[in-house]
Amino acid sequence: MLMIRAIIRPAKAQDVMQGLLDAGYPAVTKIPVVGRGKQRGLKVGDVIYDELPKEMLVVVVPDADKEFVLDAILMNAKSEGDGKFGDGKIFVSKVEEVYTISSGIKEEEPVLAESKEG
Repeated sequence: MLMIRAIIRPAKAQDVMQGLLDAGYPAVTKIPVVGRGKQRGLKVGDVIYDELPKEMLVVVVPDADKEFVLDAILMNAKSEGDGKFGDGKIFVSKVEEVYTISSGIKEEEPVLAESKEG
């Protein structure tokens, strides 16, 4: 299993969430975050904004679904044309175990794959 974290522009969050839903991935966690990238923030006149608002979307998927999810995020998070600085980043990492809190049951990867289809 993989955890995919996408840090994107707030204005693109609904588009990405809809793209994930349309691709068969309805389970998404959305978290408002602030931060800065390589540009070290944004300068407007004499004011420097070093913490810019973003949204972080978190999705856990089977390894085999990685490319589908990445495509859904990339297609919907990128700014018009060739994109812009500040469109965001995607981080992919391994998930060792997943438990459902209400039942205490450890989930196996096929359970996650089944939830995509239904």
